[in-house]
Amino acid sequence: MARSVLVAVGVLGLGLGAYVLVDSVALRRLPGLALWIAGAIVLHDAVISPLVFGLGVLTRRAGHRVAGSVVVTVQATIVLGSLMTLIVLPAIAAQRQGPRNPTVLPLDYAANLGLFWLILAVACAAVSLWFYLRTRRANQRPSRIQS
Repeated sequence: MARSVLVAVGVLGLGLGAYVLVDSVALRRLPGLALWIAGAIVLHDAVISPLVFGLGVLTRRAGHRVAGSVVVTVQATIVLGSLMTLIVLPAIAAQRQGPRNPTVLPLDYAANLGLFWLILAVACAAVSLWFYLRTRRANQRPSRIQS
């Protein structure tokens, strides 16, 4: 029963999304929108997913020296950075074409995206180091169980 309700809600959501799309997007812009969606799907399936999967496999093969929390932190960093890149890429492309109104895209989005990735990488390294040290200290403590 719950599955049927969820399927019905999903179909209704898709129908509403299709209606809003057709109602609010000009017909001449639909091919560009379809191309962007196809590009996002290809980027996800061909780049992001294999990268996250491969990173997970490599870190798992590193042995028990790498905590699972470190693996999850690195994977989450890649996903977060990739999502932000997908959000900012249209602004970078529009800025390179030269906006009709220069106040619409006033920032240097490419440099800001690079700075975002740098800060994200530093934060990931710091959190991963914290998880690694915490796990290492927990493993070095003597067991409290007495036989």
